[in-house]
Amino acid sequence: MATTRCFSLYLYTLRKNFPSEEEYENSLSKTHKKAAIITLDALRTNGGIYIKIGQHLGAMTYLLPIEWTETMIPLQDECPQSSFDEIKDMFEHDTGIKVEDYFSEFDHNPIGTASLAQVHIAKLKSNGVQVAVKVEHPSLAKFVPLDVWLTRTVFNLMYKIFPQYPLTWLGDELQSSIYVELDFRNEARNAKQTNEYFKSYRELTALRIPKVYSSKQRILIMEFVGGARLDNLTYMDKHKISRSEVSSCLSHIFNNMIFQSGFVHCDPHHGNLAIRALDKPKYGHNFEIVLYDHGLYRTIPQSMKVDYARFWLAMLDKKPDLMRKYGKRFAHISDEKYPILAAALTGRDLKHATSGDIESGRSQEEIDNMRELLMDDGMILDLMSLLASVPRIVLLIFKTNDLVRHLDESLQNPLGNERTFFIMATYCAKTVLDDDLSRSNRDNKKWSLKWLFENIRAWSKYYNRRLQLHIFDFAFSVKQLLQKTQNTIHIHHA
Repeated sequence: MATTRCFSLYLYTLRKNFPSEEEYENSLSKTHKKAAIITLDALRTNGGIYIKIGQHLGAMTYLLPIEWTETMIPLQDECPQSSFDEIKDMFEHDTGIKVEDYFSEFDHNPIGTASLAQVHIAKLKSNGVQVAVKVEHPSLAKFVPLDVWLTRTVFNLMYKIFPQYPLTWLGDELQSSIYVELDFRNEARNAKQTNEYFKSYRELTALRIPKVYSSKQRILIMEFVGGARLDNLTYMDKHKISRSEVSSCLSHIFNNMIFQSGFVHCDPHHGNLAIRALDKPKYGHNFEIVLYDHGLYRTIPQSMKVDYARFWLAMLDKKPDLMRKYGKRFAHISDEKYPILAAALTGRDLKHATSGDIESGRSQEEIDNMRELLMDDGMILDLMSLLASVPRIVLLIFKTNDLVRHLDESLQNPLGNERTFFIMATYCAKTVLDDDLSRSNRDNKKWSLKWLFENIRAWSKYYNRRLQLHIFDFAFSVKQLLQKTQNTIHIHHA
C-alpha cells in the first residue's frame, strides 16, 4: 500500500508541467518529503528488517535526496522492543539455563534497541562481572524469511514499473547479509579477530572493542563498555578530549581496515561508535573509541585495494587521467559513470571531484550546489544506475567514506578534513609500496639487477610520497596556526 502511494505521488509530480524550474524543484522536494514520511510510517509499523532497510536509506546521503535521509534518521534510535518475558523464554530455550540462574542481576529495560536485537545490562552470577547481553528479537526467526521475500518482491516490482530507478540491489544486499547478522556467533568471531588485529595499532586508533564472553546463535554476552556519542561535543569538552585527535583516530581505524587488513566493518554509523573518557591515559590518549556491532564484515580484494589507493594518490597529484583509469578499474564501471563515482567517493561536486581539488573543505555554496544536483532527475538516475552496477563492496566503501566525512563535520574538527585526507594518503602510499614490492618479487629473481632496481624504485617512490605528505601537513599546520593567531588578535582588538 505504501509503495503504491509513493508511486502515485511521483507519477503525478513527474508528469505535471510546471511554469518554471524553481516551481518544479519545490514540488519535487515536497513529493520527496511526503513519500519519505509514508515510507517511514510503513517501516515503523512492520518493524524488524524493515527498520534495517530504513537505516540503510538514511545512510545513503551520497544517493538519496536530503528529504529522504533526514526523514529516516529517527530509525537509528527508534526500534521495536521485545518484552522481558519473550527474552527470558528465548534465553532458557537456547541455553537450557534460566536467566536468574545465569545472572545475579538483569536489567529488564534494554539500554539500546536496534532493528534485529536489543542490549541489556546484567551481572554474571559466577563472578559478579558487569556485562552487556545482546539478544535477538525472538519474533525475527518466524518473520524474517517472509520479510526478505516481500522486500525483494517490492524492489523487483518497482524495477518493472520504473526501470530507470533500479533498487533491486538493495534487496539482494539485504538477503545476502541478514542471515549472517542474525547468527551472533559470526559477530563473536569478527569481534575477536578485529580486536586481535588492532592490538598493534592502539596508539594510532585508541580503538576499544568489547570482549566477548560467550555466544549463541541468538545471544551474545560481552564486556559492558559504555560511552557517549561521537558527536557529543559537550562530553568531549568536559573531559578535555581533543576533537582533532578523535578525528585522526577515526581516520586511522577505517583507513587501516580498508587499505591494510582489508577486513571492514559493514555498518559504521553513529549508533555503533562511542567515545569514552579515561581517567588514566592509555597509548597516549585520554579517551577510547568504542566500536560495537560486529555482525557483518566484508573482505576487500587485494586488487581492489590497490586500484583504490592509486585512485586517491592520483587525486592528490591532480592527475585526472589516472584518477579516471583507477576509478573505473576499482569500481568496474564504464567511462560515462566515472564522474558520478568520483563525486560519490569524495563527497564533492563534479567539478572538484573530477579535477582532484578536494584538499580544502566544502564551502556552503558547494553543499548547496550538490543538493540542487540531487534534485535533478538525470543525476538521480545516474546515481541509481551506478549503485546497481558496482560491486557490493564498493557500496560499503561509499558508506565508510561518508561516515568519516560526516563525523569530521559533526566534530567541528579545528584542523578540517585536510588532516584526515593526509592520513588516508599515507595508507594509500603504503598499499602501493606493498603492491610494487610484491610485483617485483613475483616477476624477478631475487637479488638480480632488475629486482634491485624495482625494489629501490618502489621504496624511493614511497619515501618521496611520505616527504610530500609531511611537507603538505607542515604547511597546513602553519596555515592553521597563522589563522588562529589572526583570530586571537582580532578578538583582542575587538
